[in-house]
Amino acid sequence: MSRDFYNLDELVQKLGRDRRLVEKLVNRGVIPGRRIAGEWRFNEIEITHWLEQDIRSLDDEGLAQFEQSQQNTELRTPNAITELLHPETCQVPLDAGTRPAVLQALIEVAGRTWHVWDPAAVLKAVKEREDVMSTGFENGVAIPHPRNPLPDALGQSVIAYGRTLSGIPFGAPRRVMTDMFFLVLARDSATHLQILARLGRILQREGVIDQLRQLESSQESYQLLVDTDEQVNK
Repeated sequence: MSRDFYNLDELVQKLGRDRRLVEKLVNRGVIPGRRIAGEWRFNEIEITHWLEQDIRSLDDEGLAQFEQSQQNTELRTPNAITELLHPETCQVPLDAGTRPAVLQALIEVAGRTWHVWDPAAVLKAVKEREDVMSTGFENGVAIPHPRNPLPDALGQSVIAYGRTLSGIPFGAPRRVMTDMFFLVLARDSATHLQILARLGRILQREGVIDQLRQLESSQESYQLLVDTDEQVNK
């Protein structure tokens, strides 16, 4: 699937869902696609953007099924957090009081790995994504990321985590303040989506968000996230 579009069979594989359900969603216009010469074609970028929103509504079982459906990812194991989050890419507290300051600080934290080759391009892409639609959730968590993968700006995919001492306006629904941030920088869309699914599963675990808010150090926060990542597979 090196092309920039999927056919219907490839889309079913990509989504990891029942073919009849996928066909129904396509015919209803829920999944973006278009007919070309009588056959459905689905743009890879459009599908990725649709999935970003769709997986917000999935429970743990749905997220687990979606994780398994992702192919051609650079991740060597299903533990996306353990593999891509590092002690040096966690910053608690994160010294930032505005949305631009948070994004700048997170990219600097991610840059500690030396895998962020073009910080200016990454920052621009992340800001543009937030301008289209905030990545903030009603639980006070935000997952900023570029709208499209940036393989030329990154050596490897990386996750950075930070928590501010108090919530800031970040565009979350109902003007909820945001204090926890996971910056996701992926080199390809499959890795990007797998990270989002795994983060969703971790943050749905009972008590994890509350525990993260109580921790006062970067190391403690990193350890909790890694431990939870490993528990998700059990």
